[in-house]
Amino acid sequence: MTTRFKKNRKKRGHVSAGHGRVGKHRKHPGGRGNAGGLHHHRILFDKYHPGYFGKVGMRYFHKLRNKFYRPIINIDRLWSLIPSDVKEKVTQDSVPMIDVTQFGYFKVLGKGMLPPSKAVVVKAKLVSKIAEKKIKEAGGSVVLTA
Repeated sequence: MTTRFKKNRKKRGHVSAGHGRVGKHRKHPGGRGNAGGLHHHRILFDKYHPGYFGKVGMRYFHKLRNKFYRPIINIDRLWSLIPSDVKEKVTQDSVPMIDVTQFGYFKVLGKGMLPPSKAVVVKAKLVSKIAEKKIKEAGGSVVLTA
């Protein structure tokens, strides 16, 4: 837009140009940007951005992600890991063993149920309490590996 159409043209010749006579229109009286959030702008920060300042929780310096690598599998998917030829040979006295670490899983969780009357021996590094309970209820057992 050209200068002659701007609203400010109407204010030319008036001393304060619409910014008042007492508190003059100076550059950045409150500071630039988010300045004063802990001081003179505290009320607005607390009102509109609660929790903006401060720390939460504890830091973990040099966190090595490998220590916490723990892919999971739920017990409702355990039966699908068994090869089909082994499933056919399963009888009342023979129970298939599933080593979940061979399939890339470290922890067995308890979502879902094992198929009825399908006992399995589960080898895993970690097993949740609920998963262990459900496996034992189905007649299977849990073997923890290092």
